[in-house]
Amino acid sequence: MTQPILYQPTLKDIFTEAANLIALGKSKNVKIATAESCTGGLIGAAITAIDGSSSVFKGGIIAYENAVKTSLLDIKPNLIIEFGAVSEPVCIAMAKGALKALEVDLAVSVTGIAGPKGGTINKPVGTVWMGLAVQHQNEVITKSHLYNFGTIGRNKVRDLTVYSALKTLQTAIYESEFSH
Repeated sequence: MTQPILYQPTLKDIFTEAANLIALGKSKNVKIATAESCTGGLIGAAITAIDGSSSVFKGGIIAYENAVKTSLLDIKPNLIIEFGAVSEPVCIAMAKGALKALEVDLAVSVTGIAGPKGGTINKPVGTVWMGLAVQHQNEVITKSHLYNFGTIGRNKVRDLTVYSALKTLQTAIYESEFSH
């Protein structure tokens, strides 16, 4: 059954959250990165649309194909074979891979099925896994979240994923103690 979407962000909403993220990141001197599959770089695009984003955003890796996930994000192929590219273990590995590759304080990752095709019974269209990796002293703390946006259309799934990633990054900065 498709979950009703209570909120559909506009482009203005997305850019407002990106600006909020940049302001917050600057205030805490935090460096961030992205690892994107189903959004194809849209999170990074939203962030870099904001003047001054280079003081916070170090970069992103668009890992749409599994070979890119394994080569650039150092994800073990067996992880993808066992759980699938759209899974909690892979989204966590993607975030950790971006954190390491781009040497940042925190990284968000997204992998999902935006549609209109590609869904299965176990992973229907609208399924998105989001991962977060935070460098905390000498350890990496990870979190993940499963979104089931439903069959609302490819662009709406991607917009909601971008908006959710920007909010997730902000929350991570608020909840973490960054001191540089």
